[in-house]
Amino acid sequence: MRLVILGGGGFRVPLVYRALLTDRTDGRVTDLVLHDLDTRRLDAIRRVLTEQAEGVPDAPAVTATTDLDEALRGADFVFSAIRVGGLAGRATDERVAGAQGVLGQETVGAGGVAYGLRTVPVAVEIARKVAALAPDAWVINFTNPAGVVTEAMRAHLGHRVIGICDSPVGLVRRAARALGVDPGSAWPDYVGLNHLGWLRGLHVGGQDLLPRLLADDAALESFEEGKLFGATWLRAVGAIPNEYLHYYYSTREAVAAGAARGEYLVAQQEKFYAEPSLREWERTRAEREATYMAETREAERDTCDLDGGGYEQVALALMHAIANDRRTTLILNVPNGSTLPTLDREAVIEVPCLVDANGARPLSAAPLADHAAGLVTSVKAVDRAVIEAATTGSRTHALKAFALHPLVDSVAVAGRLLDAYVERHPELRYLR
Repeated sequence: MRLVILGGGGFRVPLVYRALLTDRTDGRVTDLVLHDLDTRRLDAIRRVLTEQAEGVPDAPAVTATTDLDEALRGADFVFSAIRVGGLAGRATDERVAGAQGVLGQETVGAGGVAYGLRTVPVAVEIARKVAALAPDAWVINFTNPAGVVTEAMRAHLGHRVIGICDSPVGLVRRAARALGVDPGSAWPDYVGLNHLGWLRGLHVGGQDLLPRLLADDAALESFEEGKLFGATWLRAVGAIPNEYLHYYYSTREAVAAGAARGEYLVAQQEKFYAEPSLREWERTRAEREATYMAETREAERDTCDLDGGGYEQVALALMHAIANDRRTTLILNVPNGSTLPTLDREAVIEVPCLVDANGARPLSAAPLADHAAGLVTSVKAVDRAVIEAATTGSRTHALKAFALHPLVDSVAVAGRLLDAYVERHPELRYLR
């Protein structure tokens, strides 16, 4: 099976290859193609993958190219993991938002809107290319903002593009561990949008154990989300929010803490790409994970919380379910259908899905609570404005995207944000 990774020079690619190296199931990946526009990054990651493959029998063959057409031809699966503007673009997003006193996080608020506006046009062009050159391929979208990008790509790929994220499965795993149960035996009632979801139930043996967890302060404080939100607030909402809800529930504190993650990662990864090796990659990755969302914590991140969702494992499970018709259930970004009545059928949501050779279909879910429905519908309106602006070049819709976001508190501020981002990002000069 042939797998193509777009953004193949990205720092997290070795995580995917590590998962492929341990895969011995039928229909495993035998050919891995890395595509990137940056030859320096491609060469660095290929060097790390070569070290990873040492001593592994039948390791997937790795090729690298800067030619998108060449990469896509013959693909069975395409992982889209691009970053338009690079980490320098993320740092710019943070600085511009900070100067206006609003949140600059890369997928939430003004930073997320700016990131979406420069990413969607590129993602749509990729979708067109896949449809033309590899019409039977499935696209697994890692690219942020994942919900927006997945929805935009669907216009050309239909059900053959599916978005994934590691946050929900990481939350489920940590909640199950806090309850002392096997995550594999737990059924999560998780629903929302990408980076805007809630774990509303955790069912084991026909019983919902989440109320027991919410009643236990010690258990709640044993993992990341419990520490982040606090037992009092979690009991108030009756659910455990995705960690990114911190930016909505503690906006003032998040803005005061500032956001310099982009600048930090630029400096950190430059050291790795200057002298790439497997050892340096492992060291840099451990440091990166330990400092993830550091601005939200007063204490150092616990070792148990470094166990993320493992997006590479989610992707591998999704790929096997489709390629080998192995029915499984995963939390994915897919069209709503009739799952949430507050949204239309085509709106991409993040929920448990049944996956097989026919793709991914969302499972039924109880309606959102009013407070959650309000946020979800507001943010989905922003998503739609981003897609409209990115596909038509409409500066008016770009302004709407900034101004309608719950974390941008003024239309005047939205206008200044838009002007500043267009001035600083060449990729946004298409807006008129």
